[in-house]
This record gives sequence, C-alpha cells and structure tokens, in this order.
Amino acid sequence: MTKETSLRNKTINGVGWSFIDSFAGQIVSFIVGLVLARLLSPEEYGLIGIITIFIVVFNSIIDSGFSSALIRKPDANSTDYNTVFFINLLLSILLSILMFFGAPLIAQFFDRVELLSLTRVMSIILVINALAIIPNVILSKDINFKIKTKVSIISSLVSGIVGITMALSNLGVWSLVGQQLSRQTLSSILLWVYTQWKPRFSISIKSFKELFGFSWKLLISTIIDKVWSQIYQVIIGKYYSPAILGHFTRSINFTSLFSTNLDSVVQRVSYPVLSSIQNDKSRLKYGYKKIIKVSMLLTFTLMFGLAAVAKPMILVLIGERWLPCVPFIQILCISSSLYPLHSLNLNMLQIQGRSDLFLKLEIIKKFISIGPLIVGIFIDIYWMLLGGVITGLFAYYLNSYYSGIFLNYNIKEQIKDILPSFVVAITMALIVFAFSFIPINHFILFPLQLLVGALVIIGISEVLRLPEYLEIKSIIFPIITRKFIKQR
Repeated sequence: MTKETSLRNKTINGVGWSFIDSFAGQIVSFIVGLVLARLLSPEEYGLIGIITIFIVVFNSIIDSGFSSALIRKPDANSTDYNTVFFINLLLSILLSILMFFGAPLIAQFFDRVELLSLTRVMSIILVINALAIIPNVILSKDINFKIKTKVSIISSLVSGIVGITMALSNLGVWSLVGQQLSRQTLSSILLWVYTQWKPRFSISIKSFKELFGFSWKLLISTIIDKVWSQIYQVIIGKYYSPAILGHFTRSINFTSLFSTNLDSVVQRVSYPVLSSIQNDKSRLKYGYKKIIKVSMLLTFTLMFGLAAVAKPMILVLIGERWLPCVPFIQILCISSSLYPLHSLNLNMLQIQGRSDLFLKLEIIKKFISIGPLIVGIFIDIYWMLLGGVITGLFAYYLNSYYSGIFLNYNIKEQIKDILPSFVVAITMALIVFAFSFIPINHFILFPLQLLVGALVIIGISEVLRLPEYLEIKSIIFPIITRKFIKQR
C-alpha cells in the first residue's frame, strides 16, 4: 500500500468516525433539546446562555493552546502529556473558584438574581472538562474517533434522559444544568476508561517551554475569538432580554447542528492529517484543496438548505412560540457557512508553525468586528448579525490570503474551487424556499421541502458530474456496501 493510499484510507476512516462522533451525539442532544424546548421557556434557555458565555471563554484559557501543540508535535511523549495535564487541571481549579466567587457580579451585571446559584453550580464543569483534555488529544492525534463516537452517544443519551426527567419534574432551568453536568461528567469518565491513560506526576519545565512557545499565541488568539463569539450573547443578554437571548441560543443550536459539527469534523481530521505531511508541499496542497472542495459542498448545501426551511422547521419541531428564531437562523446560516473555510485556512497557519501570524490576524479581525457590536447596542440585533456576515467575509479574505502564500494557493484559486458548490447549493435553496409559498400545512410542507432539496442537489450534481460530489460518493458507497454485505 502506497503512502498516499494509506493516508487517504486513514483520512476517510477518521472523517467517517469523526462525522458520526460529531453528529450522532449532537443529534441525540438535538432531539433532547426539542423535547426540552417544549417543556421550558426561551427565558430559561437565555439564563443558561449567559453562563455558557463564561464557560466557553474559561475553557479556552484552560486548554491554553496546548492541545494543538501536542497534536502538531510528532514526537510528543508521556512527559509532555503529564505536563499539560497538570497545568490544565490547575488552571481549571483556579478559574472554577473565580467563577464561583464572581457569581454575584455576574448576577448583578445581567440583573438576574437566579444567576447566582446557577453560576456557582455550573462552575464545576470547568474542572470536569479539563480532566478530559488529554484523553481527547490522544484520540485526535491517532485519528481515532471511533471511541469518541461511543462516548458521545452514550453521554448524550444518558444526559438527555436526566434533563427530560428533571424538566418533567418541574425543575425548570435546573434541568438544563443537570443535562450539561451529567453529559460532561460521563463523557470524561468514559474517555479515561477507553483510553486507559493514567497521569504521572512528572512536570517538565523544558516540555512546558517548548509547547508554550507555540501555544501561547494560539491561547491569546483563541481567547480573543471566544470572547468575541460570546460577546454577541453578552450584548443580547444585557441590552435586550433573557427571552430574546433564549431565542438566539436556540437558533445557534439549530445552525450548529450542521455548521459547528461540520467545522469540527474538518478541523479535527484535517489538522493531524495535514500535519503529518507538512514537509511535502505538493501533497499538502493536493490534500488541502480536496478537503476544501468536499467540505464546502456539504456545508453550503446543509446551511443554505437549513435557511430555506427555517420557518416550517421551527413550527413543526418546537412550536409557534419559538418563531422569532427564524430570522436569526437564516442570518446565522449565511455567516456560519464560512466556518470550515476559516478553520482550514487557520489550520494551515498552525501547520506551518505560524502561530504569530495566527495571533496578528485575530487581532485585526476582531478590531474590525467592533462595528457590528456597536450597531447591536444602539440600533438593532438583526443589523448586528448582518454586520457579522460582512466581517466574516473580510475575515475569510485575510485567512485565505496568508495561508495561500505558503502553498501558492491564492484566494482566487480557492474561490474558483468552491464556486461550483456554492452555485449548486444556492440553486437548491432557492427552489426549496419557493415551495414555502404553497398554501399547505407546515407538517406537509417541511418534509416536502427536505425531499425536494435532496432530489435537486443530487440531480444537479449527477448531471454536472461535480468532482466533489463524486468524491463523497466514492467514500460513502463502499461503506454502505460493506455494511450491507456484512448484514447479509
């Protein structure tokens, strides 16, 4: 077996299991979320959304960019793992304490007394998440997402049962707390059981300096990115209401089912795979182009399709009181369709060891993003989100420009590669959206739009013999065939 074939098989296997890992667990959580959305109010979701702001930012500080540094390092040893583990654990304990005692300030800032007890209980999740970082790194470095898939499904299912049971017992917002805590706790326990990794108290200053020399720039970049991604929710929670924030967070849950998970799959698999061939630029560029073209066909199709069916989907799945989510979902679908492109281009900077450029780009992009935030505070939430779409396009230009320099793969070539997928997906979305003007019950309209969308995208791709589509077929069909033969 050639190196190219071996790498392709490993990549396909990694993509397959990473795809299942991301979507299987998220689909379970999504279904649980649909049930909880009918039992709980937008305001209760908004309260948890406020706390999530701090958890997301603190989690990025706890990781400190060490995960990326370990995955990128080809000869990472047990000392490296142990050093990172104890640093992560110490940071998680300190930040958990900070969040616990800072709870009164959070409650006061958002003028919601309920946040005091909710924040203090949720602070525990920081330590729980830190315990799972090294097992996750080990599995990612080995491109072994089969175990992560099992863990994700089991933890999502069990925590879903916990959350629904608590909601049926009229525990309100605490059912969301119980769901999140039980999921992260069980996930961490199972990762330790499956990987059988055991820490040893061996911290190396040399190892820390080497890893931190690469990761500190990623740490600052990640903190800036996470703060900025959460600052929209800070503004909505502060200047609007928990109910509007609840609608916004539910909209994110819908869009992230595809956007964030696709982005996660692309990032988790492409980074270790492309890192393994970082010294062979011709192979690197070939693999890079193929991943971009395939991932963007999937992303454009799913995100534009989701925007087209947003209204009947909301009415069917969670009911009329959640209709304010529709415009949020449609705008978020546009901006989040670029996520895989952002990740792939930024991954290339990391692979090339340019974490310094990674940091500079983050600072520039976030400085430009101040505009939409000001619009959100003084004008309107919808214009703030539309401004985010514009700044996202500018961010893509910056990311692709600098990553393209290393591979001689400029933005014009990238756009040329993804344009066919964009045209096919937007055509499908317009046809699907046109069906929404048919005066029929939304319980009939929603599945009809899904069927039409699938037929249109497959039909156009087959007629045009779209290379990205054919590549996806070449991956999926053999897997289905093998599964069918085994069952026979």
